[in-house]
Amino acid sequence: MKLKITILPVFCLVVFTSVFAQDKLFSYNDFLNWGIYPESVQNIGWRGSTDNFTYVADDALLQQNATNPDNFDTLMKLEDLKIKHTQLDDLRRIPGISWIDDQQFYFTSDHKIFVYDFEKDSLALVNEYPEEAENVEVHTGTFSVAYTIDNNLYVSIDGRQIAVSNEDNEDILYGHVPSRNEFGISHGSFWSPDGKKLAFYQTDQTEVAKYPNVDIFNRIAEPDPIAYPMAGEKSQIVKLGIFDPAINQITWIRTPGPQNQYLTSVSWEPDGKMIIIGLLNRDQNHLTMNRYNVTNGKLANLLFEESNARYVEPSCAMTFLKNNTGKYIWQSRKDGWNHMYLGDQEKISQLTKGNWEVTSLLGFDEDESHVYFTSTAASPLERQLYSANLKNGKIKRITTDAGTHQVIPSADKKYFIDIFSSTEMARAYYVIDDEGKVVTTLQEDKDPWEEYKTGEMEIFTIKADDEKTDLFCRLIKPVDFDPAKKYPALVYVYGGPHAQLITNSWTGGAGFWLNLMAQQGYVVFTLDNRGSANRGFEFESIIHRQCGEKEMADQLAGVEYLKSLDYVDSDRIGVDGWSYGGFLTTSLMLRNPGVFKVACAGGPVIDWKWYEVMYGERYMDTPMENAEGYEKANVLNYVDQLEGKMLIIHGTNDPVVMWQNSLTLLDECIKHGKQVDYFVYPGAGHNMRGKSRVHMFEKITAYFNAHLK
Repeated sequence: MKLKITILPVFCLVVFTSVFAQDKLFSYNDFLNWGIYPESVQNIGWRGSTDNFTYVADDALLQQNATNPDNFDTLMKLEDLKIKHTQLDDLRRIPGISWIDDQQFYFTSDHKIFVYDFEKDSLALVNEYPEEAENVEVHTGTFSVAYTIDNNLYVSIDGRQIAVSNEDNEDILYGHVPSRNEFGISHGSFWSPDGKKLAFYQTDQTEVAKYPNVDIFNRIAEPDPIAYPMAGEKSQIVKLGIFDPAINQITWIRTPGPQNQYLTSVSWEPDGKMIIIGLLNRDQNHLTMNRYNVTNGKLANLLFEESNARYVEPSCAMTFLKNNTGKYIWQSRKDGWNHMYLGDQEKISQLTKGNWEVTSLLGFDEDESHVYFTSTAASPLERQLYSANLKNGKIKRITTDAGTHQVIPSADKKYFIDIFSSTEMARAYYVIDDEGKVVTTLQEDKDPWEEYKTGEMEIFTIKADDEKTDLFCRLIKPVDFDPAKKYPALVYVYGGPHAQLITNSWTGGAGFWLNLMAQQGYVVFTLDNRGSANRGFEFESIIHRQCGEKEMADQLAGVEYLKSLDYVDSDRIGVDGWSYGGFLTTSLMLRNPGVFKVACAGGPVIDWKWYEVMYGERYMDTPMENAEGYEKANVLNYVDQLEGKMLIIHGTNDPVVMWQNSLTLLDECIKHGKQVDYFVYPGAGHNMRGKSRVHMFEKITAYFNAHLK
């Protein structure tokens, strides 16, 4: 893609023009064709503490040196690995490996953990776990394994299978992820640094209402209920235990406070004697970070507290320095932006500062004088690599090419694997040094779509309805664009927290289907409204207690921009979105009659009282506390205003947005005599995968073609 930057009086316009060699158009099945996606370097990573990196290609494990790229070796071929152990006879490809140190890596195959040692030229089976195991956690020092079967927790250690729990009540879960994966929680158990103890969640959902999903794929359909705590209703009760396999004993951490609080950001201290837990109240406006003694479960001391009138949302565990005992990095948005704070047992101070967000923490150099991270400091559209001096906070930018940098650091942080994408480069793999200089280019895949017709894309800003906030927009013109013609426009929306649709990456983040719609003859428009991610706390949290209000105002500002374009037919504007985007799609369609001719909403939240406690109460409080906000956001209240065509899509076993959301919308449409179209995916979850997704693309496209073109 070619880049042209034009500075306009009102906003900055960035134009990206795709140069194509042929006239191919996408078919729906191309979505499943790996050939249209950027090429990847498989299983790339650093070899222990060395400056060598490894990756897999052509059924071989290859190695190169960062300082001498010509130093290239084939470490192992698939056949070499298979002959090392009879249980690998059926291995079809080199599995994903993880380096333990300079000489050893481990991998998992068929629920078995193997360690290969180059120095000894040996392959050893070090542990295994049952086929039905879930929530698997491997300690990479001891290779002890924690896992769950049904609602109980087990460990496999030193050749022994030990039951941590033996709970008959299926509503009491051990080692499962609590709080529906909110607050950055992605694990149900946590090995201590030395692998000798295991922290785990116990989640009691006895009093949580069971949502009556049904499994239809039986001779007679069977109940398949899930525990789903709705806003304002009874929720989970969560505890944290410490299991010591040596004595087969659980010590429960004595977390003070009410039962209906959240336990977040579980962090083992490096010596394994203490564990830190964040206690977040159910109102989600006050966080207490406490240290606990793992031997007796007692509170050792309070580290710090955070509060905010809207909400506090801890999303990361602490990152401890290894050499500077007791010091840690904590990430917080308490100054309005996600930044790093350096703390110890006595105090905590801000390390990074500015109107930008830290997006990932990558670790420290050898002497722990600097911490490395990626952030939006250059632009909300970009991710760049930086370091910060831990003593004076001085920040150094390392990557410089405009775009999105996904970084894998070497152990000493002298070199980095830079997986780069921009509007001009689909995906590239570089090795750079700590000054940002490219020392090795592994791959550059500029445009997998070079044989396809694609529309001209622009990324620019317009003002929000407050007339001061810049909102990023992405517009894709139809292929074979003729400025003298009038085209229908499709507005694609998500608009909720934790999501950013527009980035300086390949296709600007638009992806397959939106470009297919440009091939179908649509002006395709997307706007990241207030409420979306990576623009700071105020930008995202402005939706608090009023979901839908600011988001709609911003999306309508985008519609006004579209109407100002001579080539857009103002009478043919459609809107499409899924999940939170489904909520906004139905809200935009029903609350602004006549603006949109056609809408398609997938998995839509219709009434926030039917959404789950953790997410729903963060942004809307409870229905009892915010009755006015819930009533105003309730899409059912606006069904009588429906004009135009609307298609609703839902998976019948959606565990995120309950099916009753769209079913009640149908019921309300019937009551008001409003005709809508409806399609369900039997047994499907919150979104469609594989062939079902291809089918969905075809369904939605056909609907817009029938009613908007």
